[in-house]
Amino acid sequence: MSESPPQPDWLSSSQPAPGRVDPNQSPALLIASLASFLTPFMGSAVNLALPLMAREFAMDAVMLSWVASSFLLSAAMFLVPFGRLADIHGRKKIFTCGVALFTLASLLTAAAVSGVMLIAMRILQGVGSAMIFGTGVAILTSVFPPGERGKALGINSAAVYLGLSLGPFFGGFLTQHLGWGSLFLINLPVGVLLIVLVQRLHGEWAEARGEKFDLPGALIYVAALTAIMLGFSLLPAWPGAVLLVAGLAGLFAFTKWERQTPSPVLRLQLFSNTVFAFSNLAALIHYSATFALTFLLSFYLQYVKALPPQSAGFILVAQPVMMTIFSPIAGRLSDRIEPRLVASFGMLLSAAGLFLFTFLQEASTLPFLVAGLLLLGLGFALFSSPNTNAVMSAVDKRFYGIAAGTLGTMRLTGQMLSMGIATLILALYLGRVQIAPANYPLFMKSMRSAFAVFSLLCLAGTFASLARGKVR
Repeated sequence: MSESPPQPDWLSSSQPAPGRVDPNQSPALLIASLASFLTPFMGSAVNLALPLMAREFAMDAVMLSWVASSFLLSAAMFLVPFGRLADIHGRKKIFTCGVALFTLASLLTAAAVSGVMLIAMRILQGVGSAMIFGTGVAILTSVFPPGERGKALGINSAAVYLGLSLGPFFGGFLTQHLGWGSLFLINLPVGVLLIVLVQRLHGEWAEARGEKFDLPGALIYVAALTAIMLGFSLLPAWPGAVLLVAGLAGLFAFTKWERQTPSPVLRLQLFSNTVFAFSNLAALIHYSATFALTFLLSFYLQYVKALPPQSAGFILVAQPVMMTIFSPIAGRLSDRIEPRLVASFGMLLSAAGLFLFTFLQEASTLPFLVAGLLLLGLGFALFSSPNTNAVMSAVDKRFYGIAAGTLGTMRLTGQMLSMGIATLILALYLGRVQIAPANYPLFMKSMRSAFAVFSLLCLAGTFASLARGKVR
């Protein structure tokens, strides 16, 4: 008998036959978009429940801030390690475990009996989110070919912004009528649905199967990133500076270790690819320049303009609505036009929107504010999905998990840095006092200074975005 001819690669993997549409595309897009909607929806909704939590658990302002920050910190810490684990053991498997952990943590968060337990469960939620973030985009990239990838990533980005848009409305309704615990309990049916849907995906994606996981490198990375983010949040106090220096030293040690280990958790050679390196840098800068916008403007609207929270939320929703509308369009554009050009133009529009806010006065009109938010929302939409397309298209398939995890880390680290910059500027102008009519002029100066810093940062990011070169 003659031996059977060798099978084509596509028969022994999760890839479709040449010329055929991958049957995983529609369910993968639904799963990734639903998961991408859930976390920002809950994050924006939880902000409205913070005063209620503070009263129930007698939490001071610093402790209350950690209800949000602890989630961001834990998610950022574990994104890259779980992205690497997904490349080795399977993205569908890690995604499913992440959804299960996130759902369980949501149940425990709703049942919290103290502020400490609440923060601890939020940390657990962040770990589950890291498993989801580090794999959802990677699965999408795995099942969509380059010519259609931008469209899929654009729809996925729109789901994120839709969550941000609906969060304040439904979060306020649920908190007022059903209590803050209901915000976490609604994750239970969604989590179960996601676990059921993910089983419909055929095959698995683990192009790095058989490679070793770099546990020492992962531990050094987690410790260094934790020190940096904690340190920045504590500035200008001296413990913050100490932690920041220790974290930077840890990153240096991590870089040295990763260069000598045979199977690194983060393959630093990826950063020799200018598209990958500068696209991630652009994401870090963009989120560092834009995330604290809502934080500052919510103070402006509720204190200076004396608007109730619901009205303030209605005005601020202008930005994510623009993101939701234009993200799919931007994604399709990045399939036809060079992604760096679309993303760079978006970042330039974001810088222009931030610059407009440097002219805010106590007497500024609400239409002026909404115009700035619409411009910023358009810029964000044009930047986000094309930039993600550039990152994911710049790496080999077996590094999709690491690439998605790295990009997610840039996003979350940028968000923490943005809050750190805003808090630092407020502390320098106002000190540790409550915002009151007597110090509104100082608050306005601090806010305009923050927007000036953010607009310059975003403008610098435009050059980093343009410097990335063409996607191969």
